[in-house]
Amino acid sequence: MNKLLGGLLATALTLVSGSIGAAALPKAARPEAVGLSSQRLQRLTDAFNADVGSGKIPGAVVMIVRNGKVAYSQSFGFQDRAAGSAMRPDSIFRIASMTKPITIVAALMLAEEGKLQLMDPASVYLPQLKNLQVGVEVKDGAERRLVLEPARREITVQDLMRHTSGMTYGIFGDSLVQRAYRAAGTMDDQQTNAQMIDKLAQLPLAFQPGAAFEYSMSNDVVGRIVEVRSGLDLNRYIVERIARPLGMRDTAFLLDDEQTARLAQAQSAPGAPPLIIGYNPAKPPKWFSGGGGLLSTAEDYARFGQMLLNGGELDGVRLLSRKSVELMTSDHLPPDVGYGAFTLELGLTAPLPQYGQGYGLGLGVRKEAGRSMVPGSVGDYYWGGATGPYFWVDPQEKLIAVMMLQASDIQLRTHYRSLLRNLVYQALQ
Repeated sequence: MNKLLGGLLATALTLVSGSIGAAALPKAARPEAVGLSSQRLQRLTDAFNADVGSGKIPGAVVMIVRNGKVAYSQSFGFQDRAAGSAMRPDSIFRIASMTKPITIVAALMLAEEGKLQLMDPASVYLPQLKNLQVGVEVKDGAERRLVLEPARREITVQDLMRHTSGMTYGIFGDSLVQRAYRAAGTMDDQQTNAQMIDKLAQLPLAFQPGAAFEYSMSNDVVGRIVEVRSGLDLNRYIVERIARPLGMRDTAFLLDDEQTARLAQAQSAPGAPPLIIGYNPAKPPKWFSGGGGLLSTAEDYARFGQMLLNGGELDGVRLLSRKSVELMTSDHLPPDVGYGAFTLELGLTAPLPQYGQGYGLGLGVRKEAGRSMVPGSVGDYYWGGATGPYFWVDPQEKLIAVMMLQASDIQLRTHYRSLLRNLVYQALQ
């Protein structure tokens, strides 16, 4: 087995060469040519190899881009440990909440076309969301019950983009509102976005709009607004308007047979939690979840990150203006905003002020040089997914890092996000 693993690691490990595929980022470079140390990057390689070898993770793909050039691109371990198949540079991953920044870009593109405004109430586009109520928990002895009160104001499009809508996730917590989300099947992958909105419209909010940042289904609602204002389903809009123009050839909500063969799997081991947001090729989703349903590769997502770093343009294709990217990557949280219980549980991965972090539109943003326990730069922006992937863009260093991983355990995800930042920044010359 050790011999097999060693062979897989040797073949799956791919240092950057001049060719990464027809739609790759335009240039590759030796690390030293863009201010990174090959010797110190070996620490990153060794760490991931060791964790594959010890069984902590089945495999991963890591890509680092600096000054517009791919300086590091390596795949580790198994695409499917149970099947014994090696990870590939173009293995496809369930990216969960790394869908959110792409959905926000889709909406901002429509805003630039004059088809929506962030200041508008969401009910302008989705009338079902008018006159919502807020569920307040009260205790009667040992029992909990919900008391409904009217929302003091309407949810705006900005609220939806920055998670201050008052909505929540039914899968993360056990409040009475979250129980109602679960009972209503708000994350049924066989629903449509239109059906999802009809369900949410019948449920109470967990907070007054604007009162608290709580990670939620808000970006899924943005995805439905994109459908309403564009006349296209979200999969078609993202594929035709974002992925295909940027050369993101493996980014979509659905896979064909060839792509399915490249789908990375979380390892099956006793006690290993299942992926929270899955993709079953035998029963493809009808729900194009703007908050968590996309599939993608490290290379594709690096192209998306490079577009943002370039101020909305890549290889002559402009999706957004520079000012829209600046808006997206600036902190949008009011100074007196509260934080929901699930957000507080996320700790370092959440955009909390005690870590010097805020939240833009679909992205966490770093506001201070200190406070955070991981390295970075003021103004860097980032996000990850519940299935394990993570990325960040550091405009000061002209750097993009993408890690594709399939692991649901929150402590494991937090560990690798911290590890990756430490090992990337220590390699800067």
